[in-house]
Amino acid sequence: MLRDFPLSARIAASDVARAREWYETRLGLTPETEEMGGMALWYRAGASWFLLYQTESAGTAKNTVGGWEVDDLDATMSDLRSRGVAFEDYDFGNGMATVEGVMTVEGHRAAWFRDSEGNTFELTDSVSGRSDANR
Repeated sequence: MLRDFPLSARIAASDVARAREWYETRLGLTPETEEMGGMALWYRAGASWFLLYQTESAGTAKNTVGGWEVDDLDATMSDLRSRGVAFEDYDFGNGMATVEGVMTVEGHRAAWFRDSEGNTFELTDSVSGRSDANR
């Protein structure tokens, strides 16, 4: 049943004004809709949406909260670095670790960064030949 409906994300922020500035200057994203006096901001990313909202629990998730599949990981990382985004380095064990912010596993490449609120996001190279039905 839910397979037929789009999925959107909810991203926590302890300071929505600070997060809004960070998302605009670092990621080039501006809210399309504001609610609750600017305490809840809706953003579009491709065909997806996410809500950035104010809460005291922001930044407490230890996991990746969202990600983008990009056409050129190196170019995207370079652009984001020029805007002040810092990429994380991780050692997941078993030989799986980032090198200069990028992890490569079975030909797939990924990188992670944190927003101003401590939320972790992932970038991955587009996987050619992967159709929407196979995701």
